Amino acid sequence: MKPIDFRSDTVTKPTPAMRRLIADAEVGDDVYGEDPTVRRLEERVAERLGLEAAVFVPSGTQANQIAIGAHCRSGDEVLTEEGSHILHYEGGAVPALWGVQPAPLPGERGLLKPETVAAAVREDNVHNPRTRLLSLENTHNRGGGTVWPVDRFRAVVEAGRKAGLAVHLDGARLFNAQVAAGKPASAWASLTDSTSVCFSKGLGAPVGSALAGKADVIREARRLRKRLGGGMRQAGILAAAALYALEHHVERLAEDHANARRLAEGLAQLPGVKVDLSRVETNMVFADLVRPAAEASALLLKQGVLANPTGPHSIRLVCHLDVSKADIDDALARIRQALAS
Repeated sequence: MKPIDFRSDTVTKPTPAMRRLIADAEVGDDVYGEDPTVRRLEERVAERLGLEAAVFVPSGTQANQIAIGAHCRSGDEVLTEEGSHILHYEGGAVPALWGVQPAPLPGERGLLKPETVAAAVREDNVHNPRTRLLSLENTHNRGGGTVWPVDRFRAVVEAGRKAGLAVHLDGARLFNAQVAAGKPASAWASLTDSTSVCFSKGLGAPVGSALAGKADVIREARRLRKRLGGGMRQAGILAAAALYALEHHVERLAEDHANARRLAEGLAQLPGVKVDLSRVETNMVFADLVRPAAEASALLLKQGVLANPTGPHSIRLVCHLDVSKADIDDALARIRQALAS
């Protein structure tokens, strides 16, 4: 029985064409700025995002963290939506690495309102931390793969700017937003001081992310990347995969979105399963179950379907490069059988 892995879009394997590009990559020492493939990737990322410069890093977490370190100083505060990746999935790095205080704000499926941001900015007072940074996320993972409407994103950014804040965008799945909304990634990224993008999620590269931003931010980011041990040497081998993903795997994200919709509609018809179809905007499906999620995940695993619990009675299923339309139909049959047991 072929496993069908919905745990995350990070589980994809490099395609044969990507592997060939990796093997043939021109390389140099990136810490010295001498890797031509890395430089080419950084230039293309900055161009696509409408920002001045970019730096290649090992992971999305490192991209977000060096952005926070570049924008903030110890004792500062970063505003972010309460379900954001930097709060839940980065090992407590914000206070541990930088001495920066995160301020979680209530949102709607991961999206903030301008008035929420404005009200959260601290008064300039010796008793208060300095509110320095606004960090947003697009698409929003815990929100359900939610895409920020550009007008709302702009309004929230403007609320931050009015209060004197820098703005960072965790755009790990920004290209999913691009495909879903039919707008270039720069529609969001160009409004920020820094934006991270990930190549090893929906784009299917084996490793790597990039942080793009204003030139002075990226200069500081390179220093912080080195400090955190992210200075790689012949990194063009990795950058080649990211370049291939950027050039060949963005538009095909529409297939993942269509598969997620097909999966969601099929799940919604199963007894004991509830899916809010209005929340399925990109490649993620969140399902609420009658039975405990841990029990359901174990039953699915026996049928070769892998999915992670996200709550006592909820699971997340993520569609990606290695899940086909046929796999969706096969998975639905297996899930029906598993939950009927």
